[in-house]
This record gives sequence, structure tokens and C-alpha cells, in this order.
Amino acid sequence: MLFGQKIIPAIGNHQDMKKFLSTPLIYGLLMNFQLAQLPELIEIMRKNQKKILIHSELIKGLSSDEFGAIYLIQSLKVDGIISSKPKVIEICKKRGVIGILRFFLKDTISLNHSLEIAQKIEPDYLEILPALSIEIIPVIKNALHTEILMGGLLQTKEQICKCLSHGAVAVTTSNPAFWDITC
Repeated sequence: MLFGQKIIPAIGNHQDMKKFLSTPLIYGLLMNFQLAQLPELIEIMRKNQKKILIHSELIKGLSSDEFGAIYLIQSLKVDGIISSKPKVIEICKKRGVIGILRFFLKDTISLNHSLEIAQKIEPDYLEILPALSIEIIPVIKNALHTEILMGGLLQTKEQICKCLSHGAVAVTTSNPAFWDITC
């Protein structure tokens, strides 16, 4: 597993950034910030020996297409990008950064469509939302042989541990109270 950590903090404000910097965790996911804030935040993270993941669709002012991905990779030198857009993941693969394809499971149609896309682009990781759909992990792993992250709607330590025990390699969460959980 590339990350080496079971919890990937999703950092959406300066207070959470301070909390993340005080943890031993290496990878952090930036979201909900303005594009103009990213250079400074990334510099702070780098000075603290942290790795930067960006949720490209949740950065205000950033085009969440392949051109936005190129900017993140070339100009800001991020370590990885999370996106629901296949073109963004393809850019990540071509440029040698972590590409995490995010998909939302609403029903069987969305599952099959997402699996079809993932089979074509072969992302480094999948992030599946909501995290409470853990019973589907073996089906996805069997179809894709790709490492899985779970995220969204997590409310308890037990839910996080359940995701991990069902085959997820890590869980993304914006709740700082969960960032030091061990299962």
C-alpha cells in the first residue's frame, strides 16, 4: 500500500490544517480551499514533510478538468489528485502522480458504470462513497484488482474499522476526531 496510513485526513480549513500538521500522518487531502490559497498551504505541508493530495472538484476557482490537473501537477507539484473525472485520472497516470478515481454508489447502474470506467483507466486507487456501502468492496476488488479507499458519511470509529476490516486500505474523513483512530 502506497499510503502506509489507514486514515487520510480531508482538510477543509486552517484549523484542520494545524491539527493535521501536529499528527504523525503523512498524507493529507486538501479540499474546500480557494485556488489562491493552495501554494501557501502546499508550502507549509512540504516544510512539515507531508504529502499533498488534492480533491480537484472541491477547490474553489480551479477548473476540475484535465487542465486544472496539469496545473496542480506541473505548477504546484502535488503528490496526487482525487477526482470523479476519468480524464483527470488519465493525466495523473501520464504525469506519474497518484490518481484516485472517486465514485458514488447510488444503485447497481452507477456501480456498473463506475466499474466500466475504472477498468478502462486503471486508477491507482478508488475512493468509494458512501463508505457505508462496505459489502460491495469484494465485488469491486474482484472486478478491478485496485486498492480501495472509503469515504463519506462516517459517524463512528466502528464504521471506520468496519471499512478497513472489509478490505479498504484506508478511509478518508474530514472529522479530526477520527484522524488518530487505530483499529
